[in-house]
Parts: sequence; C-alpha cells; structure tokens
Amino acid sequence: MDIVWTLLGVALIAVALRDIFDVLFHSLGRGMIARRVVLGMAALARRAPRRTGTLGLLVGPLSYIAVVGTWAALLVLGWALVFLPQLPQGFNFDSQLDPAAHPGFLDVLYVSLVNLTSIGHGDISPASSLLRILGPIETLFGLGLLTASISWLLSIYGAISRRDSLAHEVHLAKEAEERLGEKLADADPRLLETLLAGFAEQLIRVRRDLIHFPIVHYFRTEDEERALAGLLPFLGSLADEAGEQSRPHSLRVRAQILRMAIDDFAETLRKRLKMPGETTEETLHHYQGDHGPLRA
Repeated sequence: MDIVWTLLGVALIAVALRDIFDVLFHSLGRGMIARRVVLGMAALARRAPRRTGTLGLLVGPLSYIAVVGTWAALLVLGWALVFLPQLPQGFNFDSQLDPAAHPGFLDVLYVSLVNLTSIGHGDISPASSLLRILGPIETLFGLGLLTASISWLLSIYGAISRRDSLAHEVHLAKEAEERLGEKLADADPRLLETLLAGFAEQLIRVRRDLIHFPIVHYFRTEDEERALAGLLPFLGSLADEAGEQSRPHSLRVRAQILRMAIDDFAETLRKRLKMPGETTEETLHHYQGDHGPLRA
C-alpha cells in the first residue's frame, strides 16, 4: 500500500503540473481540469434564480479562483500521499506531541500545506534525508504555482483589454455613424479600407486570445453598451455593406476579410465554448445572450 499511495500522489502532482502547463503554454489552451472547473462555475451561475449584476460580473473571477484552488488542492493532496508512508517514523515531532497519536492523513496534509505555502516547519518536521529534500522541492512547486497563477491572471487581463479596446473602437464607429447621420459604408473607400483592416486585425487577435484563454469569455464588462457581444452585429452589417458589388474591388476584399474574421470568431465560440447555433448569426445571438444586460 505504501507504493500505491506514493504512485497515486505522484500521479496527482503530474496531473496538476500538466494542466498548469497546458493552460499557460499550449497554443490551444487545453487545460482539461481548468476547462471543466470553469464550465462548472458557469453552469452554476446559469442555474441561479436570476442573473444578477453582481453574479454576472463575478463568474470570471470566481472561475479563476476555483481553478487555482483546484491546482493547489491537487498539489497538496499529491504531496500528502507521497509523505503518508513516511509517517510517523520519517518525521520529528514536537515534545508536546505523541508520534503514535499522529499517524493519519490529516497530519501529512498539514505537513504538505506547510511545505507548499513555504511558511516554515511547525511542530512536525522531516527527519530523514529524503524528506528533507522533498520538503523544499514541494516549496518550489508552491512558488511555481504562485508564479503561474499571476502569469495567467496577467494574460487574462491582457486579453480582456484587447477585447474591450476593439469593442470600444467599434462602439465609437457606430456612434460616429449616428452623429453624422450617414452610413460608414458610404465614407471614402480608402478610409473605410483602413477602418475595416483595423477591425479585422483586432478581431483575429481577440479570437486567438479566446482560443488560448477561454476563461476570458466569462469576464464581463460593466459597460454593456461597449460590450463586444452586442457590437458584432453592427460590425457584420458594416462588412456586408462595404462588400457590395458596387464597391471598389480593394474595399470588397477588405470587407470579405472582416466577414471571414467574424465567421471564424463565431466558429471558435461553437468549438471552444460549445455555444449553440448553426450559422454565424445564430451563434452571435447566443453570444449576445450570454453577455446581455446585467440586472441589479
């Protein structure tokens, strides 16, 4: 059984490390544990009696905390199982503790938590040479988890910033159209080409962020008027109008590129987030529903 506990502990540690690596470095963000935790948090939010403003805004942050907590729990549990066969003979106990009264799982869980959080040894400390080496190694794992969590958070907010910047720019274009009282599609073709090229480039970048960090979808913006989900239909209409046969060829090319970028974005929503819809319009409708108006 000692070998079984040790192998099980090593397996849990490996699973946690693999998931952290996939989330941070895999080009498709294939963190299976992280993905299931995020989807679970989103499902719980959808089952709430009503979508309140606070709950809608907290799904993303709470999902992040839940994923990091799951990683930490796997590491703590894994190392605890590694230490379990060494208790009590492999540890020194405080004079006030009876080693015979502390042979259980809670004690190695305590030791594992102390090591992972690097707060220093308490009333139970390693005695054998092997455990003196394993303890600092687990501490390095804890520091690595902290670094990975911060790096992931910075990446998430970088992706959110790019998404919201695109949404803000599209919102300004829509507002400019309303204030001028004329269609942007009727503007100077060269100006419109530049505008469409910028929108397409930014949307492609937002799509890549969504592929690598799907959790970004659950970080909502408080400014609903400038949320990307509600502005994509306008962007699609602009691309369709600019792509009419009567337009200059170069403008139609730019419009077609933007239209394909929108279609690719919708396809990513279907594949990565399992969002329903058979057409781009249907999927974007569900996307807008997910990021619809918040209710207090």
